[in-house]
Amino acid sequence: MQDIERDVRAFIRENFILDGQAGDLAGDASLTRHGVLDSMGVLELIMFLEQRFGLKVPDEDALPENLDSVDAIVRYVDGRLGAGAPATPPAAARAS
Repeated sequence: MQDIERDVRAFIRENFILDGQAGDLAGDASLTRHGVLDSMGVLELIMFLEQRFGLKVPDEDALPENLDSVDAIVRYVDGRLGAGAPATPPAAARAS
């Protein structure tokens, strides 16, 4: 789960304006209430999760309880990967 958190934090830091505080963002802090993600940001996040972790995020899973904090995202991805969720190969695997 640490790798998931590291990758999610890196994605947020590299793609969204955080005033240099990505590392300080509490795991349970709401990404929407803190102005990190808007609706387009959520779509970018979903595309990142699907490409990086090789999973499909169904529309019904695009909910705040799954995607509105780093902790929630990590739990969601870990749960989907651990549950043997229908997955697509990670981008790197598809390219080879």
